[in-house]
Amino acid sequence: MKPILDFVLKKFIQVGTLRVTFSDGTIQTYRGALPGVEAGLHLKTKQAERSLVINSGLAFGEEYMAGELAPEGCTLETLMIVLMANITQGGHVFEEIEDRLRYLLRPFKGLNSLKRSCRNVAHHYDLNGRLYDLFLDKDRQYSCAYFQREDMTLEEAQIAKKRHIASKLNLNRPGLEVLDIGCGWGGLALTLAKEYGATVVGITLSKEQLEEARARVRAEGLEGQVRFELMDYRNVHHEFDRVVSVGMFEHVGQPQFERYFRGIKECLKPDGVALIHSIGRTDGPGTTNAWLQKYIFPGGYSPSLSETLAAVERTGLWMTDCEVLRLHYAKTIAEWRKRFEANKQKIIDLYDERFVRMFELYLVGSELAFRVQGHMNFQLQLTRSVDAVPLTRDYMFESERAKSAV
Repeated sequence: MKPILDFVLKKFIQVGTLRVTFSDGTIQTYRGALPGVEAGLHLKTKQAERSLVINSGLAFGEEYMAGELAPEGCTLETLMIVLMANITQGGHVFEEIEDRLRYLLRPFKGLNSLKRSCRNVAHHYDLNGRLYDLFLDKDRQYSCAYFQREDMTLEEAQIAKKRHIASKLNLNRPGLEVLDIGCGWGGLALTLAKEYGATVVGITLSKEQLEEARARVRAEGLEGQVRFELMDYRNVHHEFDRVVSVGMFEHVGQPQFERYFRGIKECLKPDGVALIHSIGRTDGPGTTNAWLQKYIFPGGYSPSLSETLAAVERTGLWMTDCEVLRLHYAKTIAEWRKRFEANKQKIIDLYDERFVRMFELYLVGSELAFRVQGHMNFQLQLTRSVDAVPLTRDYMFESERAKSAV
């Protein structure tokens, strides 16, 4: 397979330089016509070479996890920058075929039934809770932070994110009923209750998150104001003043987009307000990387705004505000990576070195997706009625400034 892989790499590397040490010890340098970063890759076995030819999108991650390929003379980040820059440039013929096949299969891959959704969530979010304590902020916010200032700590930026979202919910009086879809470990729900006087119901499909969230409610003495349930969004049959969903839409799956927004509409009172925060892509509808789909987020997909808004339009909801957050998640993941690296030995003790390599690849690849591959976050404010929110956005800024001054 080495001659075929050599041919593929000559076509693939159009940006920067990739120096490859093959399993037989020979070294070949591939230089692109466009300037860029230089990186090295060591393919330790013939199996690694063969896999990269047959299914590169899946094989690179699997062979890296197995230790059969590795960066050489550079960091994993540098190697990934070169590879991802060239994928963005156009990839190679095998990559294009794989991508087109994934796109054709997208309607089937994204069919997240109730049973499959539970299984998908458990795959990632029911990992040992100690893992998340070792790289997230103290509130376990596992989504994009909001860096109002360059010098913000991760903790400060996550607090700012929650207040930014709350400002768009227009929590203009205490006692408003809020539904938090995909509530995580409960941090946002607790903030909305404590700082804004809301009554919150949080739903999740993760048993580990549910247990931790309920424990936090008891510790805060908020049993009468906040409750958490193990429930799918499709099983909610109650109208709320506000609906919020942060980092959950990415797990819905494209075939369920319209059902999701129809559910949002059904959960809102006539004058209600919803805020949806999601990872998105700027290059139009696409597919999820095969390795990420298999090992990190089964059933996951980062949507484009075009396909998201098309689904919103079909439900009759008003999109009353839209904001795109560009590099905020890159900065967030960079902080997670620092903490992950600082606690690497503890994480190896929790799992093993293969797991650590898997998670490192996930974090590095995710950060670079926002830096070099056009990923971003978007926040959509949605209402059922045209006059559910004030005519100007001043109320958002005023709410945010008031909380920041405290």
